[in-house]
Amino acid sequence: MKSLFADLHIHVGRDWNDRPVKITGARSLTVTNIVKEASRRKGLGMVGVVDAQAPSVQDEIASLIEEGKAKELEGGGIQFEHTVLILGSEIEIYDASCSGPLHVLCYFPYLDDMRAFSTWLSRKMKNINLSTQRFYGTGRELQQYVREHGGLFIPAHMFTPFKSLYGKGVQHSLKEVLDPDQIDAVELGLSADTMMADQLLELQPFTYVTNSDAHSLGNLAREYQQLKLERASFEELRLALQEDKGRKLIKNYGLDPRMGKYHKTVCAKCLHEAVTTKEPCSFCGSKKIINGVFDRIRELHEGSTQNRLRPPYVHQVLLSAIPGIGHRTYERLLETFESEMMVIHEVPECDLRKVLPEKTLMFLLQMRRGELSVEAGGGGKYGKIKA
Repeated sequence: MKSLFADLHIHVGRDWNDRPVKITGARSLTVTNIVKEASRRKGLGMVGVVDAQAPSVQDEIASLIEEGKAKELEGGGIQFEHTVLILGSEIEIYDASCSGPLHVLCYFPYLDDMRAFSTWLSRKMKNINLSTQRFYGTGRELQQYVREHGGLFIPAHMFTPFKSLYGKGVQHSLKEVLDPDQIDAVELGLSADTMMADQLLELQPFTYVTNSDAHSLGNLAREYQQLKLERASFEELRLALQEDKGRKLIKNYGLDPRMGKYHKTVCAKCLHEAVTTKEPCSFCGSKKIINGVFDRIRELHEGSTQNRLRPPYVHQVLLSAIPGIGHRTYERLLETFESEMMVIHEVPECDLRKVLPEKTLMFLLQMRRGELSVEAGGGGKYGKIKA
């Protein structure tokens, strides 16, 4: 068995013809650049690209395989240098049973599986070439297809106020929209962690995943997990999510929820913290109040909490977000110690001391222990580290 770091929610900004896929994604965020960044700089052993339903993205992957730069694995996934690419698609569900739109992640083991999924989706989606498009069918219909074709189904950033399972999709329970028996894991999102999610008893059966939802190369591994696998592949990932045959998720790494954009309930206009969404802002009078993840979970909590023993959740930030690590220092760290994962997890303190000033090193060591002091965010504004 070996361990690796995996970020399973990364968007494609542009295809290899420079056409937009995720419109809000960076132009540099191509499949080729993603796997290069993950393998050569971030130190990720597995990445999930969630716009692989776009035919042009599939064509770019096929080209990498034909050129001998990548290969499809027997257990599913695409090997590129030190990183395995998992083929996924983020999709919006808004059927008659939904209270609002929600996003889900669908993954498949092989390129032919994803091509078949795209053909099926094209009859139920207006534009297969763009990211996170509306699925014209039911959530359970989508789940059934994924299950019958050997895929994985994961609700995305499930507490975010907009376009998520608990943010808008359901009033009280995921059973209103989805079949719990056909959910393979659930994604926490940037404004929640394990302790918060554990307040919902209906989530007890599911493994929690933490991913970056990256819209730029720099944000790869903003959140990720450490997996214990026999080897890196799609089927090994499935076993880890099921905690089967010794495979498992070892740790979750992600932002302190207070740093997420939607942790607190705040006024969307002035960002003043609000007590309730039912009354105008006490500071500016605006009626547009965004319900924070913390308060939404409190609304859903029914008194009982989970008793499942879960992996540790370590609060951390990107290496480049640590006070004192600017562009030049970041590049020097990677030149000296190979990758961001090496710097964060492996390099001894005595070696880091040769590169980093004392105060910056202190922040990095605090992050390793999950002890950074932060100021809360909300209403679309990220929190920050107290320097």
